[in-house]
Amino acid sequence: MIIPALQPSSSRLLLAALLLAGGALPTAVFAQAEPAPVEAKAADDQIGFAAAVVEYDSNSEVVTAKGDVVVNRDGYTLRADTVVWNRTSGEVTAEGNIRSVGPEGDVAYGDKIVVTDTLKDGIVENLLVVLADESRLAAKSGARKDGVYSLDYAAYTACKVEGTDGCPKKPSWEVKAVKVVYDPATKRVKYEGARIELFGLPIVPLPFLSHPVDTKAGSGFLVPSVGFSRNNGLEIEQSYYWRIAQNRDLTGAITAFSNAAPLGQVKFRSLEKTGAFEVTAYGTYSNRIDTSGAVIPTGSNVFRGYVEGAGRFQLDPYWSISASGRRASDRTFLRRYDISRDDRLRSTFAAERIDDNSYFSLSGWAVQTLRTGDKQGLAPIALPEIDYRRRLSDPLLGGNIQLQANSLAIGRTAGQDTQRAFGSVKWDLRKITKLGQEVTFTALARGDVYHSDENASTTTAIYRGDSGWQSRAIFAGAMDVKWPFVGKALGGTQIFTPRVQLVAAPSVTNLKIPNEDSRAVDLEDSNLFALNRFPGYDRFEDDYRITYGFDWTLRKTNFTADINIGQSYRLSNRQSIFPDGTGLSDKASDIVGRSEFRFKDIVKLTHRFRLDKDNLAVRRNEIDATIGSRGTYVQAGYLKLNRNIGPTVEDLSDREEIRLAGRVRVARYWSVFGSTIIDLTDTTEDPTTLSDGFDPIRHRLGVAYDDDCLSLSLTWRRDYQPTGDARRGNSFLFRLAFRNLGV
Repeated sequence: MIIPALQPSSSRLLLAALLLAGGALPTAVFAQAEPAPVEAKAADDQIGFAAAVVEYDSNSEVVTAKGDVVVNRDGYTLRADTVVWNRTSGEVTAEGNIRSVGPEGDVAYGDKIVVTDTLKDGIVENLLVVLADESRLAAKSGARKDGVYSLDYAAYTACKVEGTDGCPKKPSWEVKAVKVVYDPATKRVKYEGARIELFGLPIVPLPFLSHPVDTKAGSGFLVPSVGFSRNNGLEIEQSYYWRIAQNRDLTGAITAFSNAAPLGQVKFRSLEKTGAFEVTAYGTYSNRIDTSGAVIPTGSNVFRGYVEGAGRFQLDPYWSISASGRRASDRTFLRRYDISRDDRLRSTFAAERIDDNSYFSLSGWAVQTLRTGDKQGLAPIALPEIDYRRRLSDPLLGGNIQLQANSLAIGRTAGQDTQRAFGSVKWDLRKITKLGQEVTFTALARGDVYHSDENASTTTAIYRGDSGWQSRAIFAGAMDVKWPFVGKALGGTQIFTPRVQLVAAPSVTNLKIPNEDSRAVDLEDSNLFALNRFPGYDRFEDDYRITYGFDWTLRKTNFTADINIGQSYRLSNRQSIFPDGTGLSDKASDIVGRSEFRFKDIVKLTHRFRLDKDNLAVRRNEIDATIGSRGTYVQAGYLKLNRNIGPTVEDLSDREEIRLAGRVRVARYWSVFGSTIIDLTDTTEDPTTLSDGFDPIRHRLGVAYDDDCLSLSLTWRRDYQPTGDARRGNSFLFRLAFRNLGV
């Protein structure tokens, strides 16, 4: 059966209103070419007519309306070329360009329809029902009783049946059934003897199919997904969606594997007046391989699973609470079942208050490591972290004053424990001179108190600090000057902005303080002009320095370019606390910069770099590029860190990798896509690496089809990095999604 598109009527609109009721019409046959409107109070037994011509035969009690007829009763509307109403039998027969609209917004089209005078019940030939979400039901014949449609040998589709040029087109999928029942009140379609046809070919029998037809989700089975992986073999997932209430739902799924025990999944979501939360859990009962390589004996199955949840609630305009949690039963479960590739799971909670001039946070977090060789006892637990900030206006010199108080307690089950508290005052004043320079003055005063124990358990010596109580006072001042110059260049507008910054910070006690949050230090364009170029609070850059550089921007109609470059120079002979290789350990820093180019929405190129101050060797080379349109594009990323940092400093190891991804649209709805990640690190960059300089991490290649109502794809992926029972090998995933059917 071909589901037709709608054909617009070209007849001239000549409407007249006439209410027909018992005794309301004269007892003579008459024809009225241009009837005048008649107003009357609506009664339960009244039908409203509007037509070009209305004829009434008093002998047979038959009313005949012709020419753009509109009949109304109790929320039902019937339009046709001709409508005949037998007042004695109550039968209404309509022919020609029929359009029947129900109270729920469903529209039925047909060649001929016979209904009762309630307009609810009747029989239709060549029926087409256009639902509120623009999906369609078509049948050779059908009946409507109490507003419920029953169709014989019908077809349903959510696809458009008319192209952009107005010509009919065959839908990419249809559901055909022996019988279809549609209830506009519940907005649900039920089928008997149904099957899905994809591109005209029957593929899946669905004997008990039912689904909602409005924009709101309804309970029911979702479309199964099929895949194959090296770890688990053939896999088939069947999900069931349960809409508990308008603001809550639950999805349960069972995945069966040919080489592993079944995996269960439950996901619950809730949207409340003040916020929302969701919880997801996975579980199975199977053997596993430890990351050390030890195999649990056959038959010694254990429970394996993973749970995650997140939520946020806005209690009032100022206060909010949020939390997220992630926990896995073992280190390889997530990779084995392709749930996540994260190597650390972080759980958090926070209570925050934010207004125009203050911020308060009470938070905490914990980490579960999934890295091979890492000890869970060394993973930190922060409970609690308190941060308060208050912004004030300076009544004397102008500018803003920020007060901050912070406290943090970090514990480990088998490692160093650290507690920290500090208070600070920071003053900022921004001025614009008569010559156009932007001058910013900054002053900072801070006092810290630390306590730590079991410091020797920290592997990296420079992170330990001294055990017991430690304190320090920090003072710093800075002046930052920018001087923008604007002019014409290359058919556009350019802005050249030289920048100079002076920073003075007396010597402070750094190495006696434990370092928990200032470890991953690296000179970049983003922190070149920062007051403290260490991340976090545990290390502070105490020195006298000058930092200089420039920004250059070009703006044209379809093209923009942004370039910045800079360097710093220490003005004292004080020994630096920055590790070698960070670009900040000598008096003159390395040179850092960033370039970004955009052409329309087609090209975006970003390049970040760091050059050795002595020989201009590239210490950091990072390129990210996107070229193409939404349908056809290439994304490329390259990163090389060659900083010569010693292997004893964790979190700062050098590496080199390339990332490629792309999609090519080969037809209007068809595309080919792929991606790859390759580790290019060798022993010259990281002496501890086992890579030979070309070590693939993961490849992916697939083909996809996407139109207005169908999405399908076949993806091949190969993983090269085994971890425990997450083995290297090939995986295949077939995805099929129909609009309105379980999606």
